[in-house]
Amino acid sequence: MSTLAGWARAEWGLLYTTVRRALVTRRWRAVPMTLGAVCLTAVLQFVQNQSWGYQLVQDTGSVRAEEPLWLALLRTPLSLFVPALDLPVWGALAQILIVFGIAEICLGWWRTLVIAYVATLAGTLYARVGIALGPHHPLGLPGADAQVVDTGPSAAVVGLAVFLGWRYRAYVTAGVVIGAMVVEVLLKDNLAGKEHLAAIGAVLVVCCLSAVRHHRSGRERAGSGSGLPPIQS
Repeated sequence: MSTLAGWARAEWGLLYTTVRRALVTRRWRAVPMTLGAVCLTAVLQFVQNQSWGYQLVQDTGSVRAEEPLWLALLRTPLSLFVPALDLPVWGALAQILIVFGIAEICLGWWRTLVIAYVATLAGTLYARVGIALGPHHPLGLPGADAQVVDTGPSAAVVGLAVFLGWRYRAYVTAGVVIGAMVVEVLLKDNLAGKEHLAAIGAVLVVCCLSAVRHHRSGRERAGSGSGLPPIQS
């Protein structure tokens, strides 16, 4: 048990301390953007399940590869919060509350949204590239996937989880998330799974760029800290 507890402290200690301190001192005021995102997702789920609201959500927040790119980009800000119709909405709400909430505390609300949209856009753009490559290419997709709605919040959640794991040195957790997404594609080779992998790839690029920037700034102020400065808002 002591070995397991030690591993848990090493893996999640810094992340836990950061989140706990914010929640104890500020409570729900620490995650206003996350609460707004949860409420928006719940409202969109309700609206798209109404006869009068389904087409409205489709026209404003659903992205498909068959649509013009400019239209997809215009819908992307809202598409991040449109949950899949064929999955329980409570799962999406819980993912947003937990992952977005931790990210908002640890990274700040605007960095959280930037990374979330980077992951979402990576999946959206990959779908177009994959369909252009065709089903016989290792990275390709069948033409029918052009009519499938993009992943919604799940790609952003996966991307944020990987970035947080890297940023707060929870490398095993980040590896588990990546491994789970790989297994998802192997077991169920669909658009959503491959978009998740595209989101992870984009976030790993962001991690590399961030590491280079921190390395350069660390050399400029060598000896002034731990090399992991807080980036909370």
